[in-house]
Amino acid sequence: MNTKNLVAEFIGTFALIFIGAGALAIGSANLVGVALAHGLVIVAFAYAYGHISGTHINPAVTLGLLIAGEIEFGAAIGYWIVQFLGGILGGVLLNALLPNPGDLGVTILTEGVTPVQGLVVEIVLTFFLVNTIFNTAVSRKAGNFAGLAIGLTLIACILMGGPLTRASLNPARTLGPALFSIDPQWDNMWLYFVGPCVGAILAALLYIGVLKDKGAA
Repeated sequence: MNTKNLVAEFIGTFALIFIGAGALAIGSANLVGVALAHGLVIVAFAYAYGHISGTHINPAVTLGLLIAGEIEFGAAIGYWIVQFLGGILGGVLLNALLPNPGDLGVTILTEGVTPVQGLVVEIVLTFFLVNTIFNTAVSRKAGNFAGLAIGLTLIACILMGGPLTRASLNPARTLGPALFSIDPQWDNMWLYFVGPCVGAILAALLYIGVLKDKGAA
C-alpha cells in the first residue's frame, strides 16, 4: 500500500472538512461562501495531490472508481480508512478551536425536507460530482482543467443542495462533524452515507457502460 497516497488522502479530506464544514460552523459565511470554501479546497488539492493519490478525499468517489475498475479493492480500503480519519480529525479540531462550536457544520435536513427527499438530493448531486470526475480526471479529456471542473461542480451542487441537506455528497464530510456536534440528527444520518454511495455507483455505471472511450485502456 502506497504511504504517499494515504497521506495525501488523509490531509486532503481533513482540509475539506476543516475548511468547508468550518466555514459553515463559524456562521459568518453565507451559502456562496460555504460553497466556495468546499469547492476551492477541491481545486487546490486536485492540483497539489492529484498526481499522488488522485485526490478522491471522499469515500463515495473512491467507491465509484472501484466500481469502474480504476482502483484496486485493497487500495480502496486504505483510502476509506484515512478519509474517515481525516474527517474525524477535522471534527476534533473544529470542536477544539471554535469559540462557539455549535453544530460544527454538520449535515442535517432543513425543516420540511423529508428523509426520502434528502436521499434523492444526495444521490443526484453526488452523481453530478462523480460524473464530472470520470469525464475529466479519469478520462483525461480535460487536461489541466480537470481540478477546476470538479471544484466548480461541487460549488454548484452545494449552491443547490445546501439549503436542503447542507449538501454533504461525502460520507467523511458527514461523519467527522457529526461525532462532535450538539445535535447531529442520527436518525437521518444513514441518507448521507447511502445517498452519495448510490450516486457514485450510478455515475460509475454510466461511465463504463456508455460514456467511456472504448478505445481507452
